[in-house]
Amino acid sequence: MNEDIKVALIDGYIDDPAALGVPPYISPMVRSIAGASIDAGASVEYISIDMIRRGKKMPDADVSVVLSGNTVPGKYLRSMPMSTKELGSLVPHLKGWKLIGGSAASSEAAAGFDFAMKKDIAASLYDGMIGKEVDERLRTLDEWNRWMLLGAEIVTQHQDFPHPLIAEVETYRGCHRYRSGGCSYCVEPLKGKPLMRSPKDIIAEAEKLVSCGIRNIRVGGQTCIISYGSADTSEVPVPDPGAVRELFTGLRDLDLNVLHVDNANPAVISSYPDESRDIIRTIAECCTSGNVLALGLESADPAVFRENNLNCKAEQFMDAVRIINEIGSERGPTGLPKLLPGVNLICGLDGETERTYELDIELLREVLGAGFLVRRINIRQVMQLRKDFTTKVNRREFKRFKDTVREEVDQEMLRRVVPRGTVLTDVYMELHDGNTTFGRQVGTYPILVGIPYKVELGTSHDVTITDWGYRSVTGITTPFDINSMPMSAIEGLPGIGSKRAAKIVMRRPYRSVEELKEVIDDPAVFEGLRSMISISR
Repeated sequence: MNEDIKVALIDGYIDDPAALGVPPYISPMVRSIAGASIDAGASVEYISIDMIRRGKKMPDADVSVVLSGNTVPGKYLRSMPMSTKELGSLVPHLKGWKLIGGSAASSEAAAGFDFAMKKDIAASLYDGMIGKEVDERLRTLDEWNRWMLLGAEIVTQHQDFPHPLIAEVETYRGCHRYRSGGCSYCVEPLKGKPLMRSPKDIIAEAEKLVSCGIRNIRVGGQTCIISYGSADTSEVPVPDPGAVRELFTGLRDLDLNVLHVDNANPAVISSYPDESRDIIRTIAECCTSGNVLALGLESADPAVFRENNLNCKAEQFMDAVRIINEIGSERGPTGLPKLLPGVNLICGLDGETERTYELDIELLREVLGAGFLVRRINIRQVMQLRKDFTTKVNRREFKRFKDTVREEVDQEMLRRVVPRGTVLTDVYMELHDGNTTFGRQVGTYPILVGIPYKVELGTSHDVTITDWGYRSVTGITTPFDINSMPMSAIEGLPGIGSKRAAKIVMRRPYRSVEELKEVIDDPAVFEGLRSMISISR
């Protein structure tokens, strides 16, 4: 083919355990599709579902490729994956040869495509474009590395480029537990023996992204970053601290704004604590703060563990939480600890009973009682992707479990992770809801921050934390100049309210904090605010 061939790349966003693609993320699968197209001699135009929602028309193309589908659905702030209805309405407007990839390839709307690829749409697309039979296959390592370099510049066409866009960079595919089939719900073991990319190739991709203008990178796409580079072929491999050190010191030298990671297997950390400590120390030192190692516990119930061939036992999870806290709980420049554990819990797995929920909450209470910090507790129902699960989730018990976790654990964890007065740096403002502005730091699993007044969207501000919800925090932008902030903002200060705010505004300008103290006329309220406010001269 030649560059007269045009490929329209429609990003409907994917949200998978091994590939985040909902803004501010751009999925590595998007970039691999672009790279495969360019490798076959075509030009590529990128268009996201958000661009389409805003009225952008589909480009003329000889080949139309759609990537869409979420296998770990969650709550989204300012964007969300393409719906099945949107996909169905899009199909008639696609030009030329049509392919779809991602979990949406299994939807009814996929019937309108020439090819629905469920394994590796970039590899299938490439074969078709160079005249080979289109079939399901995985890319080779050489193709993988080549396509990620060729497709890097597609990031410049994303609506979030250059900020707050985050590019996820993959380290390996497959799972060390592939021989036994791995966890019953997970498709990664079906990809076989881990295929590792070298530190050199991963760093080269990151360098290319940086040269294109990317400043935020997440090292993802692996089942366990602690196991990266290990030559051990056992199900719980001996980690290789040297390989991880080579990778992350190379990435650190790129001087990124954000460098974060993703998944880790608690069983590996528990089984090889010395090697794991070395690796966790490297990650904590090389990455930016606010980082999270998501631990795949899935269930604390021994019966569920056995029936679903899960990664780790509850005691191994506790070992991993303790070790990560020992090394990563120090607070970093962003206002958050350098590296904390997260925990993934899945409901609806085979063998689950009401007792399963009790064991899960008991374990979380143990974490809380031990004084450990956990950044994120992700509770979801199992998706019927790999097999049909026979357990029917009891909706009442499931809701009761989630509510208990939110009320007893989540809020207290937020109080510990971001105490009142903590300053979170560079919070990116994303959404107005009435008079409240919602924003997040750029990074992996960022904390949702609510500001009780309007702040210009698309801007970044440091925010001082004033209160906590179950899954979010409240704060005020800092510096907070009492002489210039609007009354609506002053009302949002802890202990102020509308009457005090009106009184404060009427007495402006203030020449000292002592004058403000007299107006507030409540020593406890004033002391709580003293470090949060400033007075212009």
